[in-house]
Amino acid sequence: MKKLLSLLLFFSYNLGADDNSIYVNQIGSNSSIDLEQLGSGNLIGGLLSTHGSMTPFDLDGENMTLDVNLIGNNQKMLGDINSDTFTGVFDFDGDTNSYTIQVDPTNTYSADNSNVNVDVDGSTNTFTLDLATNSLASGADIDTIVQGDSNTVNIDLDVDSATNYVDLDGDQNSLDYNGDGYAGAFFKLEHDGSSRSFDVDQQSTLDNDYLWIISNGSNGSLCVQQSDSGTSLSC
Repeated sequence: MKKLLSLLLFFSYNLGADDNSIYVNQIGSNSSIDLEQLGSGNLIGGLLSTHGSMTPFDLDGENMTLDVNLIGNNQKMLGDINSDTFTGVFDFDGDTNSYTIQVDPTNTYSADNSNVNVDVDGSTNTFTLDLATNSLASGADIDTIVQGDSNTVNIDLDVDSATNYVDLDGDQNSLDYNGDGYAGAFFKLEHDGSSRSFDVDQQSTLDNDYLWIISNGSNGSLCVQQSDSGTSLSC
C-alpha cells in the first residue's frame, strides 16, 4: 500500500528563536513517526494551531506508531489520529505544556487495539485524550504517568475491553475520566499528593467493569460514578 508523508518544519522568528512548528500529514499503513521538539513555545500542529495558521497534524492509516518527545516549557501538541492498531508514546518534560489528541473522531478505522503511553514530568501541564470519539473501539490500553504539581489530565474513552491506568504524583493535580462502552472496562488510579481533584465516570451497557482507586494525601475532592446501564452520570 502506498504511503504519503508530508513533514514540514516552520521557524517563526518573529515569535522568538525558540518558537518552532512541525506540520505533519500522513496517509498510509505501517507508518513509524518520531517527532522531537526542544526549547520553549514550540508547536506540533493541528486542531486550531497558531504560529502562522498551521494546518493539520493529521495521521491516517493502520498499524501506526507515533513517538513524540517534547522537552521544554509552553509546548503544544494538537491533532487527529485515524488508525487501527495505533501505538502512541508521548514523553513531556517541562512546565505549562499541553496535549490534545483525538483518535478516530470520524469512525474511519474504529481505533481498535490502541496503545497509548504518556509520561509527564513537570507542573501546570494540561493533557487531553479523546479515544474513539464516535465509535466503540476494542482492546485499548492507556497508561498515563504524571509527576509534578498542578497538572490536569482529561481522558474520554468510548471503548470495550479497555485498560486505563493513571499514576499521579504531586499536589493540586486533577483528573477527569469519562469511560463509555459495552463492557469490560478496567480503570486504575494511583495517586500521591494533597489538594487533589478527581472526577471519575465509568458506564457501560453490561455489568463487567472494574474500578480501583488508591489515593494518599489530604484535602481535595473525589467523585466516582459507575453505571452498568449505560447511563451518563455526573458528580
